[in-house]
Amino acid sequence: MKRLMTWERDLVDAMYEYRQTRFSSRRIRKRVIFKHGDCNVVQGNVAKRRRRYLQDIFTTLVDAQWRWTLLVFACSFLISWAFFGLIWWTIAYAHGDLEWIDNRDNRPELIQNMTHTMCVTEVRSFISAFLYSIETQHTIGYGNRFVTEECPEAIFTICLQCITGVFIQAFMVGIVFAKLSRPKKRAQTLLFSRNAVICHRDGVPCLMFRVGDMRKSHIIEAHVRAQLIRKKVTKEGEVLPFYQQELKVGADGGEDRLMFIWPTTIVHKIDRHSPLYMLSASDMLKERFEVVCMLEGVIESTGMTTQARSSYLPSEILWGHRFVNVVSFRKETGEYEVDYTLFNNTYDVDTPLCSSKELDDLKEEYSKNHKAGLDRALSAGLLKHISSVASVDHMDPASDESLDSGRLHTRSNSIPNGALATELEPLNNNTPSFTVGGSSILPSITTNFQSINEKINSTNGSSTHNNNNNNNGSNINHSSSNTSLKAKSSRRLSIKQDQLPVDSLC
Repeated sequence: MKRLMTWERDLVDAMYEYRQTRFSSRRIRKRVIFKHGDCNVVQGNVAKRRRRYLQDIFTTLVDAQWRWTLLVFACSFLISWAFFGLIWWTIAYAHGDLEWIDNRDNRPELIQNMTHTMCVTEVRSFISAFLYSIETQHTIGYGNRFVTEECPEAIFTICLQCITGVFIQAFMVGIVFAKLSRPKKRAQTLLFSRNAVICHRDGVPCLMFRVGDMRKSHIIEAHVRAQLIRKKVTKEGEVLPFYQQELKVGADGGEDRLMFIWPTTIVHKIDRHSPLYMLSASDMLKERFEVVCMLEGVIESTGMTTQARSSYLPSEILWGHRFVNVVSFRKETGEYEVDYTLFNNTYDVDTPLCSSKELDDLKEEYSKNHKAGLDRALSAGLLKHISSVASVDHMDPASDESLDSGRLHTRSNSIPNGALATELEPLNNNTPSFTVGGSSILPSITTNFQSINEKINSTNGSSTHNNNNNNNGSNINHSSSNTSLKAKSSRRLSIKQDQLPVDSLC
């Protein structure tokens, strides 16, 4: 006995260690939502838990595993058959049917001059009463056993058993149907990419992940949500270990409603309103947070609402990557084909390692210094005769009338050849420097103004060459050619002023 108890204790300890190792390996990363969508949350120390679960027995059986549901399904019928079988045996015993059948079969001389009407024919034991209970509850009716008009209690019992049988059958069939048609199973065919990526789209840093649907039946009214879960300390010192922040996400057009006919990339723009605005590539490796993604919609075939979930830890977010295109057109069949072997594939792209805030500050500071350089040039009298960029941009470059109508009052000798680069030499010597990630960036505007002067020189040279070749021409043609050259040179100058290499700083 002592050895048996020791063996049982060792078995329990081994099972506990196996379970602890199994769950510790699954929860080592401390994530709230697993990749396949299950919640890593266990309810513990709930008062009157069993009573509350039994009060909602239908949901309890639907949420239970299949082995428990099938066990309850079988036990409900077996218990009902046995219960009503006991009632039928009691009725037969109280009415004397069992004794009458025993005398008829074994001692017929005792009942030669006696007549007896049984409540239920051919019920001679508990086994026969159990069989009659099954026949009655499921309306089988083999014909050997049937109820008579002798006993009112038998008539009442048969009515009660029919009602109970229909109720149990409807209840259990409803549970099985609900388990088979749960939207949770449909969510297994909705896919999330293994990793999320961060890269630039239209000049804005974006967090992106991909969702897909394996089935041909689509998800109607599909929309996606994302939340950031991390620790936060309030101004009053309260610690919120699982503070949830909503991330504004959307498809290519920016809306969270999807036309979910093929894999779609979901985008979250990391702007000043984003919780990821302050995070750089190095901070991403040290931060502890979780991005929970949810895809919801109506199943086209059943009309039920389903939700698929997944999550991304900082280690699962790839900085400087972009998803590979998975949709291609097949000319042979005239159809669009989705290659799910490339669903999780990414490729490297050039992306700044600084945070979005540092990038915006850098661009803002660069634009301010560029504006200060232009203001100094205007104060020095170098650009006082140049029209604004807006006035040039509102003109039609293909229309000669807009250039010759006198609205552009710029002369070719407004800026002498080489004067702009010479006068801005002090500005280039005092060019501010910016430091991002330990690297010094020196923006220079000399190159742009030198290119402006080169274009002016080339324009003036060409105009001089044309004048020398056309000395015998009329004065009208000479003045019109000069006006056209002046307008073109001034237009190039204004465009060059507005095209400083801001993107090179990123």
